[in-house]
Amino acid sequence: MSKGGTIDPEGSVPGTFHGEYARGDGPELEPGIERTSEFEVQGRLLTDVGGTIGVSVLSTPGMIAMIERNAAILSYEHLPDGKATVGFEVCVKHVAAAAEGARCTVHARLREVADGRKLRFDVEVKDGDRTIGVGTHERRVIDVGVVKAG
Repeated sequence: MSKGGTIDPEGSVPGTFHGEYARGDGPELEPGIERTSEFEVQGRLLTDVGGTIGVSVLSTPGMIAMIERNAAILSYEHLPDGKATVGFEVCVKHVAAAAEGARCTVHARLREVADGRKLRFDVEVKDGDRTIGVGTHERRVIDVGVVKAG
């Protein structure tokens, strides 16, 4: 956590910066909230499948990292101080390639809040009008103090 209460849940993702978002003044976590973010397919998001395809494209782990990051930010913006989320399930299909340098969007919509702490998202990654990946992602709300105490 950096000064001002901002965090970077997936700071190792290329093109992200510590403290680029903060807790919002909006409603608490409730079904229907959503967030879209844009990213460039580059750096650690790429694979050439061990040289077998002759070109670098968005890797499945890179796509999942962007999905998790977007859902983590959406959650964080609607949680009270002392709370954060951790991902525990990803179920996505990587249905098309996105070439190196492509500008993609990642979208998350909170579909359900179960037991006040389990968050179920519908997620999608697109390159323009083309769907690159689609599926679901689940996160759990945690008390940050418990994690820090170990």
